[in-house]
Parts: sequence; C-alpha cells; structure tokens
Amino acid sequence: MRLSFFAFLFVVAPILHAQEKYPKEVFQSPLEIPLVLAGTFGELRSNHFHSGIDIKTQQREGLPVLAIADGTVTRIVVSHWGYGKALYVAHPNGYTSVYGHLKKFGPEIEEYVKKVQYAKQSYEVEIFPDYGELKVTQGTTVAFSGNTGGSSGPHLHFEIRSSVNEKPTNPLLYGYEVRDATDPTLLGLYAYPLSKDALINQSEEKIQINYTKQADGSFLADKVTASGSIGFGINTFDRQDMAANQNGVYSVRQTVNGRVYSEFDFETFSFGETRYINTLIDYAHFYKFRQRIQKCFKEPFNHLSIYKNLYNDGKIDLEEGMSYNVELLISDIAGNTITLIIPVEGKKESPKKLRDDKTTSDFIIADKPNNFDLGAAKVYFPANTFYDDFYIDLKKGEDTVMIHDNSVAAHRNFTISFDPSKYPPSERDQMFIAHLDENGRPSYSKTYKRDGSFTTRTRTLGTYTLSKDSVAPSITPKNFKERQWLSNYSYLSLTISDDLSGIDTYSATLNGDWILMEYEPKTNTITYNFDDKILNATECELKVTVTDNVGNSNTFISTFFRK
Repeated sequence: MRLSFFAFLFVVAPILHAQEKYPKEVFQSPLEIPLVLAGTFGELRSNHFHSGIDIKTQQREGLPVLAIADGTVTRIVVSHWGYGKALYVAHPNGYTSVYGHLKKFGPEIEEYVKKVQYAKQSYEVEIFPDYGELKVTQGTTVAFSGNTGGSSGPHLHFEIRSSVNEKPTNPLLYGYEVRDATDPTLLGLYAYPLSKDALINQSEEKIQINYTKQADGSFLADKVTASGSIGFGINTFDRQDMAANQNGVYSVRQTVNGRVYSEFDFETFSFGETRYINTLIDYAHFYKFRQRIQKCFKEPFNHLSIYKNLYNDGKIDLEEGMSYNVELLISDIAGNTITLIIPVEGKKESPKKLRDDKTTSDFIIADKPNNFDLGAAKVYFPANTFYDDFYIDLKKGEDTVMIHDNSVAAHRNFTISFDPSKYPPSERDQMFIAHLDENGRPSYSKTYKRDGSFTTRTRTLGTYTLSKDSVAPSITPKNFKERQWLSNYSYLSLTISDDLSGIDTYSATLNGDWILMEYEPKTNTITYNFDDKILNATECELKVTVTDNVGNSNTFISTFFRK
C-alpha cells in the first residue's frame, strides 16, 4: 500500500535499526541458486517458532550446501526426526551457522560421521568434534541439500545463531537478498472481551470483525462498540516474490489514538521461550479451526521476549462516550506493510450473546500441582503445566479415561499412570498406553513399565487407554530379490513398518558384520550403500532385525551375489 513519508519512516526505521546490529557482506549464501523461501524466521509452527529460514531447492535434493564463512564444525546431528542430518559451524566473529534436512555431508565430514556411526553401531548420532578438528573454508561444499528428518519436502533449513547463547536471529538481517515486493495478507480480524464487564458489539465472547479494502490499499474495519477492557487479534501471513508459500510476517504494531500499545517482531528469540507461542496465538481457536490468530495484547502468562513496545499489555480500556482509532501495522522484513484501521466507540450496551462459561466438578489451579484419580488411571499435573486456571473436563473409566481435550495447551509434560494388574502377566509385555484420536484410532505414547504400573509423560490432552500389540513389524525388500546378482547395484533398500505401536529399533548385518542402514520414517525405508564396505565374498547374507515399541521382533534373511 502507499504510505506517507513519515508513516514510511515509522514502519521501516525499526527494521533498518535491527539490520544495523548485524554484519553485512560477511556471510555468503549457503546455496548457489537464488534464495526463494518456503518458510520465514519466527513463522508460527506447532508449539514453536521457526528458528531459521527454509530455502527452496527447486524441488531437488543434492544441491551443494556451502559454508557461509570460514569456521569449524562444532556439532553434527543425524536423527530420524527434527532437522534430520544437520551441521553446525562456528565462525570467528561469534556466530554459528546451522544447515538442516541434509541428504549427506561433504566428503571429509561424511567420512568422519560414518566412522562414528560404525563405532557406535547406530544411524542416529550426535557428535561434538574438538574445536578446529573439522575446519571449513568459506564457499566450500560442506553438505548436500536433502529432505531428512521432519521435512515435508526438499529444502535447506538455514539458521544463524549466537555462538555464546545459542539464540537464533533472523538470517535476513545479515544482508541476504530475497525478492519481496509483496505486501502481507490479512485473513481475519477478531476482538476479545478481556475483563469480566467487557462487551463487544453486545457480545461477551470473542467475535470476528468485518473489514473492507480502501482505495489507498489500507483496510477499514466496521465500527466497533464496546465497553470494559478489550483486545484485538489477527490472522495474517506473508508471501515473498516467486513463491506461493504462506509464510510468517516480521512485525505487528498496534497504536491507539497515535500511541503504541503493543509491538512485536521476529528479530530473535530463545529456544527456551519458543513454546510460549501458545500464549501469543489463540490456542483454542487453532485447535478448532486450524487457524493461528496472533493476539495484539499480552496475556499475564506470556513470557515471550519478542515485544519491543507495550502499554497496558496492549489491552484497550474503554470509557463511555470516547472514540478510539486503533491501527494495526503488519510488516514483512522488506518493509512491505498493510494498515488496518479499527474505529472503536466506548459504549455500554445490554449483552445479546452471553459468555459460555463451562464449568465442571474439577478445577485446575495453574501454579499448583494437581492430582486426579480417574479409576483406570491417575493423572498428575505439575505446577505450571498450564498457563491459566480453568475447569478441566475429566471422565473416569475401567479401561479408558478422558483428560479434557486439546483446546487447552500444556506447557509442561504431565504424567498418566495406568494399573495393568487385571491383565495376565503374559499379556502385559505387549501392552502400552495409547492416545486415541477423534476416530478412536490408538497411537503409541512412550510407556514406562515399573513397579506394577504403566506410566507415560506427555503434553497432549485427550483420551487414553491400554492397548495391545501382538503383531511383529514387517520387512520387505524394495529393489532386490532372493539370490539375485547385484553387481551393478549401488545400494540395498527395504521397507519396514509396524501396524500399531511403531518401530523402536532396527539393525542389519552383512555376512555377520554390522552395516549402516539409513532410515527414512516418512517412506518407511532403510537403505544400505555398498560404498560403505568392501565385500570379500561373492555370496552375501543380509540379515535385518526390526523390533517395535513393545518388543515384538521380526528378522529378515536373504542371500544375494555380488562381484
């Protein structure tokens, strides 16, 4: 949209000031292709903020990933989930660059990692090389892009962190160029009654406010009549040029009659606070509609450090007969901004829509520990498991218990304990605590069995029961057959899967020697690269053993030939 010169400075100056804190023209790009983003820094994700940028790799894997500056490798992680294969490089100027979802590492690093994997006989490893042991030079290939871990498609996850406190900062503050002349998009505006006497358009509950786009590109909301203390929330996203992805915005500023009431941005944050994202968004709305409304007011239990300005925690206390001009400025890091103007009139009216105050016989006091006996199970909530006090909906049962639903976010793990004594000891080995989805399908919740009790620790509310898994995992070859000649093959591939409790461990040997199988849970595939081992025999025996989470095990044995 078009902005006046002073309004432009009001929006862009804070962004320019943030950028001045960080070195420019020091770090080169981690890829040799133009930077097109699939995800932005601080983007709203499930239970966390995105701690880097996701760079598109043209729907391909195997692009060279370059060291952005001279440095030394300080950490290497190979995991089935999370960042998958990830590399951490410390640089002399006090920053650490992070490269995630890699297909493989550069030759020297790859050889180093495989030695550790074979020594530990484990695909998953976390390695901390001695400082200076694995040095890298700016522009050299340190890895190749991939799709490992929790990635939903080929891309490079890239971060820049402080080497001192590990806090990630927005990589686009370091001078990287991403084409972006596209304004953020506004999807919805919501108004919240925040005090007991608050009323918005004669509603005691949150309401959605309509708005229209004006000739100058700004948005004008329908007039709001309200009383008491109120707040606003927005559903918004940003889109860079050359990409259709709905990414996160950089900053949101709320002014009331010209005074800044709240302002937050995604310059930096700490990993220790990231779960407080559930206090920034309307979590109950997200649970019901899968839409993330960002609150322009700060709740008492919100401990995020992303706020630059706060007055009255962003809450607007209204007086009878007064008019208020509320403006929301939503910006991306390139300075593209949209403005939403909300006219508010302080007016006391009679409520037409009353607050739906649901009460139950059980009440959670958030800052104190809470215990409940549900018959088949006991549940223990440590102090500060939840952000606020609330009535919790609990249902007892002989086999199955209900512990509220996921419309309430749990900040800490709580404990559920089942008594399995009514089941024969012969069955208990194959039993586990399961969380049931809305369709009643069970999923494994990590179960600890000790002292005649089954226990799990989780942050997920909902329905739980004891389930039994008596079926061993399946193992099927993908690219070879029994007694086949594989002289021209570069790898072996098998499918492994489990129908209920899920795969816990897997291992493989070739002619009795342990071999490294790379596991990709997204495709249920394990793969062995023949380059890992020199075979001294023409006839080879492959043995693969897979065990699920309750101990059911299956072994696959096959013979093949190779010269």
